[in-house]
Amino acid sequence: MLRLCIPPDNITFPFLIKASAEMECVRTGEQIHSHVVRFGFHNDVYVENSLVHMYATCGLIASAGRVFGAMSFRNVVSWTSMVDGYCKCGLVDDAREMFDEMPHRNLVTWSIMINGYAKSNRFEEAVELFEVMRREGVVANETVMVSVVSSCAHLGALGVGVRAHEYVVENGMGVNLVLGTALVEMYWRCGEMEKAVSVFQELDEKDSLSWSSIIKGLAVHGHGHKAVGYFSEMVRLGFVPRDVTFTAVLSACSHGGLVEKGFELYEMMKRDYKIEPRLEHYGCIVDMLGRAGKLAEAERFIEKMPVKPNAPILGALLGACKIYKNAEVAERVGNMLLEVKPEHSGYYVLLSNIYACAGKWEKIERLREMMKEKLVRKPPAWSLIEIDGKINKFSMGDDHPEMGKIRRKWEEILGKIRLVGYKGNTEEAFFDVDEEEKESAIHMHSEKLAIAYGMMKTKPGTVIRIVKNLRVCEDCHTVTKHISEVYGREFIVRDRNRFHHFRNGLCSCRDYW
Repeated sequence: MLRLCIPPDNITFPFLIKASAEMECVRTGEQIHSHVVRFGFHNDVYVENSLVHMYATCGLIASAGRVFGAMSFRNVVSWTSMVDGYCKCGLVDDAREMFDEMPHRNLVTWSIMINGYAKSNRFEEAVELFEVMRREGVVANETVMVSVVSSCAHLGALGVGVRAHEYVVENGMGVNLVLGTALVEMYWRCGEMEKAVSVFQELDEKDSLSWSSIIKGLAVHGHGHKAVGYFSEMVRLGFVPRDVTFTAVLSACSHGGLVEKGFELYEMMKRDYKIEPRLEHYGCIVDMLGRAGKLAEAERFIEKMPVKPNAPILGALLGACKIYKNAEVAERVGNMLLEVKPEHSGYYVLLSNIYACAGKWEKIERLREMMKEKLVRKPPAWSLIEIDGKINKFSMGDDHPEMGKIRRKWEEILGKIRLVGYKGNTEEAFFDVDEEEKESAIHMHSEKLAIAYGMMKTKPGTVIRIVKNLRVCEDCHTVTKHISEVYGREFIVRDRNRFHHFRNGLCSCRDYW
């Protein structure tokens, strides 16, 4: 075009700049920027908006800011491009500051800001901003609702998630494949497996990812046989399972004790679908063998693996050693594990408990010294509970506005469960270096505070749902079983490994988690 002496205009440059952004080629974009100045289009709002977008997309947020700052006129696209750029660079607070300064916003701006929060794992803020959007009368679209529903899934906020689903229906939105899969995952992540199955069955369109989601949900809820049944149906209908599908169904076999079926599916994955096993698949097999008490077999499987085992694989076998009280295998696996993940406090605690059961006190002392040498610290534990649409977060040492009432409620609960034989289990507290795990504080664990608050704020018979960032400790697990029996309550607790459904003094995990 230039060789033919045809002059570019304000339509030419936005397309050129967009092409550079798509290729994420900053050098080409900068060269085009120089042509923009040369041909006198540097004050054209459409060209300037394209430059802001290009620099932001390529991660040069400072360059985008300079172009934005020099603009004599800015429209909603200019502002939105900057908000989007900040979000893509992970500068969500800067994005929100600019979002709040905008004289006008459109649906795209709201969508970008809500999605920015969701992608930065700031799920509460994503949900809160959606509520602000609703109050301002802006009607969301499917893209916004995917971000909102996914945020509810991570928070375990069933009430908010249900309202979001109702909002989708009330506003006549089509539940496309992406939104439908997000709704399925939201329901099972919030502990409503039956509703997840119902939504899945109503989807007009399904793909391998939606099938994988429902299989994974059934697996983590302990419905191994059902998960395998859904996998068989998926294959029968002609859907091609992916590596994540096999991870989900192998996990289901592990939780369901289906060792033979698990190996059958593992061989099918390699033979029929030519999927090379990943660490996640190996981990499922080791976990499956460990849960079944086949510790020697699990150890041999690890030794024959073509890749070096990672911490989750070794951790699965170490957990099995604790359940089956095998200190010999535990010591070998534990040494490997502490080499792979020396900063993980949970593995030290697990190994020390195995040693304690075997009376190997000198080894416990050595572990204690290793933790001090390596400055190992446990990440802060927290628990979430949703009450009346509001997410309440509890962690050790937090000063909740109603903490006095919560403690009194807990003392009342404690008195009742002691009458049926509860005694504090300080096995983990005995060794752990974190305050929440010390004997003097086992009754102030975040999960217990959340349970007491839920009992205080809900009517008898209401199911209480809690989300925990770490593995549930043994004492909290025992306590929750007793409370479910004494009070006739159902509790659904999601920890970092799986779901625990407590009912009538029993847990769905069968005391293996």
